[in-house]
Amino acid sequence: MLVVPRLRIAARRALQCGQGRLVTQGAAFLHQPRAFSSAAGKVVKTLQAEIKHEEEQYEQAKEIKTFLEKSDFKLLDTEGDVNMVLERDVGDKKVTIEWQLTSPFDPTADMEGEQEGYEHEATDFCITLESKSSNAGLSFYCSTQTGEDHRYVIGNVKAFASAEEKDSISAYNGPEFEDIDDKVQEAFDEYLAEVGMNNEICDFIDAMALDKEQREYIRWLNNTKKFLDE
Repeated sequence: MLVVPRLRIAARRALQCGQGRLVTQGAAFLHQPRAFSSAAGKVVKTLQAEIKHEEEQYEQAKEIKTFLEKSDFKLLDTEGDVNMVLERDVGDKKVTIEWQLTSPFDPTADMEGEQEGYEHEATDFCITLESKSSNAGLSFYCSTQTGEDHRYVIGNVKAFASAEEKDSISAYNGPEFEDIDDKVQEAFDEYLAEVGMNNEICDFIDAMALDKEQREYIRWLNNTKKFLDE
């Protein structure tokens, strides 16, 4: 007859111990948001200083505005998107030049101080000429280069017969440009010049690649701060 009460007492004590642990864990959990808020506050304070510094240092290169005022190309640049596009129409052909933002830092520099004196040397870009009627066309995969005579080099020339082939990741990207006959290379250079490809565009591509990275970095700082402030 005494066994049952003892079991009930043992069970009650076990429950009480369990409740004690739950209360302790709950109390500890309730303190976590404070610690989290404190850590978030430190990040926000650091971000505020970084935002102030970056906004004070930011200045858009003059050649960007000058190019856009004089060029027949239209710039497509969307906040939060790393891609940029210049586009124009030449007769029945649509000409697009696509490239992405690029870091102002040397990706090969590992040791402290190696970044000093580093100058951005190249930006990869693609020039596509597409027929409005048939969607066939050519894509030239290029890179800018330093110098004054010829500011870009062509890597490959892709020919496509349709929009599907143009966008296919398994489509043939064409031969290495340097492997093509010299006369064909010269003819392609003249062809690109006729549709508007020149040194000024290369200067603009390089300038915008760096400018876009800076603007997106400042936007990232503000978005991060805004989230942590909520």
